[in-house]
Amino acid sequence: MKATKYVEASDEEMRALAEFRFALRSFLHFSEEAATRAGLTAQQHQLMLQIAGAPEGTITTIGYLAERLSLKHNTVVELSTRGEEAGLVARRSDPANRRNVVVKLTARGNRILRRLSADHSRELNVLGPQLIRALKALIT
Repeated sequence: MKATKYVEASDEEMRALAEFRFALRSFLHFSEEAATRAGLTAQQHQLMLQIAGAPEGTITTIGYLAERLSLKHNTVVELSTRGEEAGLVARRSDPANRRNVVVKLTARGNRILRRLSADHSRELNVLGPQLIRALKALIT
């Protein structure tokens, strides 16, 4: 079996990675706090965003959402159950394939997500330049 050859990162690359990670984590921390202030968990917010942000014509099945959230199928089932109990999402069988469950935002979920997304856009106007600088340092 052939041994893998590892290349070490330079000090400059490590500083760039650290800066990018800090900027990214700052945004994620803001996002988690904003979701909590809106009465959601971070995962509920992410679920709702993936539903609303799905490309036109995409059927937001449990399987699709599991892939987009990098979660196991059964975890998304539980997450969508809690979201449904909170009045944020509604689930129904896919008429084209009754084995699939489709998850949609409710009117309440849509209102909450729109307010939360506006907050995120404002925060990205602040953190965006820092994220862009950090990313450019990594890819150049």
